[in-house]
Amino acid sequence: MIEDELALFDKSINEFWNKFKSSVSDTSCQMVGLRDTYKDSIKACAEKLSVKLKEEERMVEMFLEYQNQICRQNSVIQEKKDNLLRLIARIKDKKQELEVLTSNIQDLKEEYAKKKETISAANKANEERLKRLQKSADLYKDRLGLEIRKIYGDKLQFIFTNIDPKHPENPFMFSLHLNEAREYEVSDSSPHLECLTEFQENVRKTNNFSAFLANVRKAFTAMVYN
Repeated sequence: MIEDELALFDKSINEFWNKFKSSVSDTSCQMVGLRDTYKDSIKACAEKLSVKLKEEERMVEMFLEYQNQICRQNSVIQEKKDNLLRLIARIKDKKQELEVLTSNIQDLKEEYAKKKETISAANKANEERLKRLQKSADLYKDRLGLEIRKIYGDKLQFIFTNIDPKHPENPFMFSLHLNEAREYEVSDSSPHLECLTEFQENVRKTNNFSAFLANVRKAFTAMVYN
């Protein structure tokens, strides 16, 4: 019985050992397979990760390039904006200058119109004076032997005769014109009369030209008799 039990125990041990070896062998094969699968997975994952990293590097490079392009474009846009602002400022300045120039031209036009009106009024007044002088000249020519001539410098020359009884043809004369202030101005008397300046002031005050001519003739007459 002991031998049978030992034989049975030995048999049981052998069976357990065989099963154990079989189990260990299958597990080892499975571990080796898992290890190889894991290595392949790691390799594939590493390759994919490498490709992904390269793609991301290219994307980063492209992003940086786009960013640089945007910076350059922003710089160009800012420069054009600054140039446009300067151009707008110059146009605004030119517009203000044009407005000032237009205003000055309008002022000059108004001033010219006023001066033209003043000159026209002065010319009209001068024409009226000349008409009166001419009328007086015609009157005095017949009665007093007075002749009036227009000479250089827009002057009128007044020539008296019939003053000297011994030589009635002898001329006594002076010149007259209107100065810039539109006042009577007497000059070139022959023979010279000291009182001619006083007569000039009186006719400027009174504007009585007939009395002025009468006084000049009297002065020439007095000079002859003296």
